[in-house]
Amino acid sequence: MDLFSRSWTALRSAVDDLADEDWERPSGCTGWLVRDLVCHLIIDAQDVLITLVTPADTEPTVDSVTYWGLVEPPTGEDPLDALIPRLAAAYQDPALLRFHFDDVGSAAGRAAELADPRARVGTKDEVLTAGDYLRAYVMEWTLHHLDLIAHLPSAAGPPAETLAAARADLEQIAGAPFPVSFSDQDALLIGTGRRAATDSERAALGGLATRIPFVLG
Repeated sequence: MDLFSRSWTALRSAVDDLADEDWERPSGCTGWLVRDLVCHLIIDAQDVLITLVTPADTEPTVDSVTYWGLVEPPTGEDPLDALIPRLAAAYQDPALLRFHFDDVGSAAGRAAELADPRARVGTKDEVLTAGDYLRAYVMEWTLHHLDLIAHLPSAAGPPAETLAAARADLEQIAGAPFPVSFSDQDALLIGTGRRAATDSERAALGGLATRIPFVLG
């Protein structure tokens, strides 16, 4: 619960610090501008709100790690992926997008603080505890924080503790650790295909190099 709050607060602060011209810069998500990514984050925040008020009575089927499935890298042809840029462009004024993000984002943050971590919730045809669900979103917020600042070198990055938590979860998904020489940020960027590994990094990865990227969905 604490990691969720830290990662989400840091990401919301990074969005709040965007200059007007930053909204038109590319993000780390292929084909998306920063404004498109922020529009996607609004939908993510809505999902958090919806899931936390969707109780489930059956036993959990997934936890914070197995919640994530591996999918094919995005091509931009997925209907929702293609819809996001059109939605973001419809705001026209970045101030409107910023306001909507802050409004829904702060509500999602409050809902997470009030949630019972032991309560069972349902989402994506799965059941898990609210605590595991919020822990799973530490990965989402951390990766998208890196996406947000991909072309903003002076912007603040995710907190060290959430980078470490996301790396640990990605290593569980991969079933193997990343080299200790990799920073947490590099492990996440390379492991999820957000940047290509150098020759020396591929050598350090060994057999894991042939299984990258791990695209989460």
